[in-house]
Amino acid sequence: MLSPTGHPAAHDDGCHHGRSTGGCVDCKVRLISVCAALTIDELDGLEAISQVVELAPRQALFAQGEEAGAVYNITEGTLRLFRLLPDGRRHVMGFALIGDFLGLALAERFTVTAEALSPVRVCRFERAAFKALVAERPSLLERLHERAGYELRLAQDQMTLLSRRTAEEKVAIFLVGLRERYARLGQASVTLELPMGRQDIADHLGLTIETVSRIITRLDRERMILVVPGGVRLIDPARLERLAAS
Repeated sequence: MLSPTGHPAAHDDGCHHGRSTGGCVDCKVRLISVCAALTIDELDGLEAISQVVELAPRQALFAQGEEAGAVYNITEGTLRLFRLLPDGRRHVMGFALIGDFLGLALAERFTVTAEALSPVRVCRFERAAFKALVAERPSLLERLHERAGYELRLAQDQMTLLSRRTAEEKVAIFLVGLRERYARLGQASVTLELPMGRQDIADHLGLTIETVSRIITRLDRERMILVVPGGVRLIDPARLERLAAS
């Protein structure tokens, strides 16, 4: 949904900040996000500066080049993070899942566009207020450093992914990596939900959509995966892992 200004609209369903009466304490993603480092009193302080924002699919949370005036914690849905290159091409930098924080970088402007792939709900915090809160709470600062380290490892993995790997290995690494991210969220399953389309995957891996489709079909034919509505089922995850590690 959009506000009259064209920006994502804050949600208000009669509950405080659009959440249940338990607020941040009962948030379903609290224990898998940086908020896990906070005490009950500190969560109350965080909730006091938060605003719930809902996005429809294809709606942007923020755009590349916009002033980075807020940080966001994803509580529902998936977003693609992409950058427009000088020649007009789009590069998908990655995909943000439940529990991820966006906007923590020190840059004054966003370096990517964050666009919803599904219905998305986020908690929005004004950057100045969030920084002030963090400065008063060393436990939250430590958790943010851990998150920054995790995101750095993801970026390093992306660099490895795009260098010296065959197209088939890239797709296998993507699927195995996504499974590991879902497992961190407590969503371990043999079926991987793929809210992103094959063009998104291709733009992320530096491949063509035809190549991605051909490889997924081959992995299906070789019984490593089974293509199902909305995703893939891992039939032989051990073989897929060996392919990713080769």
